[in-house]
Amino acid sequence: MISKLKKKFVFINMISIVIILSFTFGAVYISTNNRLTRESNDMLQKTIEQENEIHKNQMDVKDQNTNTPPQPQILSFAVQLDKNNNITNVYYNNMDKVDMDTLITLVYSTLDDSNTTGLIQTESFRFLKHVNQNGMKIAFADRSLEINTLKSLLKTFILVGIGSLTAFFIVSLYLASWAVKPIKKSLEQQRQFVADASHELKTPLTVILANTDIVLSHKDDTITNQLKWINYIKTEAERMTTLVNDLLFLAKTDANKNEVIFSKINFSDTVWSCVLPFESVAFEQEKTIDSCIASDVFIHGDNSRLKQLIIILIDNAIKYSNETDIINVTLIINVDNASLSINNTGEPIPKEQILNIFERFYRVDESRARKKDGYGLGLSIAKSIVETHHGKITVRSSESEGTNFTVSFPLIKNK
Repeated sequence: MISKLKKKFVFINMISIVIILSFTFGAVYISTNNRLTRESNDMLQKTIEQENEIHKNQMDVKDQNTNTPPQPQILSFAVQLDKNNNITNVYYNNMDKVDMDTLITLVYSTLDDSNTTGLIQTESFRFLKHVNQNGMKIAFADRSLEINTLKSLLKTFILVGIGSLTAFFIVSLYLASWAVKPIKKSLEQQRQFVADASHELKTPLTVILANTDIVLSHKDDTITNQLKWINYIKTEAERMTTLVNDLLFLAKTDANKNEVIFSKINFSDTVWSCVLPFESVAFEQEKTIDSCIASDVFIHGDNSRLKQLIIILIDNAIKYSNETDIINVTLIINVDNASLSINNTGEPIPKEQILNIFERFYRVDESRARKKDGYGLGLSIAKSIVETHHGKITVRSSESEGTNFTVSFPLIKNK
């Protein structure tokens, strides 16, 4: 799929470049052709108006400017015909004399053409007819300069086009690889997510099926005697419900379909409402929660989502701390942010794994994993909530300081 996507990207990019170059080169070619035609017609008009002395004057000007390089000119001449279409005079303008056979051929080709102006003799000359009192005067302009200019322009377009397409092709290959990297990563994460979710769902389903089989094998037994197996089924069903709800939350977050109701809330009260229920939990595990929460810290947010965030972080802190450890919950005002820190002094997270702990289903080492009964989705959900609230979450972990999660949100200054 990724390979096809890259090829499609390169194909679309190259088609776009071809269209752009075609329009650009076409516009330049048409513009140049129109300019040369206009200059040629102007020269024909001037040649019609000029007489013998004009040719002499031009020769004098050339003699006076022998040190100046001659500029490319449109070669032209005119032929005066009498009323019987006989050649009576020839006026040469900035070009050598034309032999009589060529002259006669040009004149008769022009007379055979009913148009006043046009191209003759395999389009090598442009002509202009003008009827005067002596008969007809026909001006001819050599198109050699015009044809050579257009041919040179076409060659340039071909060379530039080939070079440009080659360069754009190479750049497109690079851009295609760069553009599909996030897609490739997303697909790999999706595949891994599905595999991990399937694996996590498999365990409770296996337990439920096994206990169901035990219950069914004792059909005549009472519910009281089967209570142990029924409780196992209920416990695993509840764990599976939690997992499914977490997966749905993350899926809705990815699709931006999670309903978040923002309002002005007292973040201090929200933190307190989450800390107090955990104090008994910590006490049962011979641990202590030490709180230092600034009062009346106001932010914009969804109170229920923020509670979910705080509960996840405090639950993790208790779960991964050692017996008799202290869990510190601190809320302070830091410049224009409300900063919530939750610290525990349990075994630190290895440095190389800190960047991965917010990935879904990510597990650190076994020494930490053995104490948890979750699925590795909590921190992913926490990060999603923080990002939804335009906040920032960071983590530091060391042997001396323990593990510290810090969450910051924009502060409402005017209460």
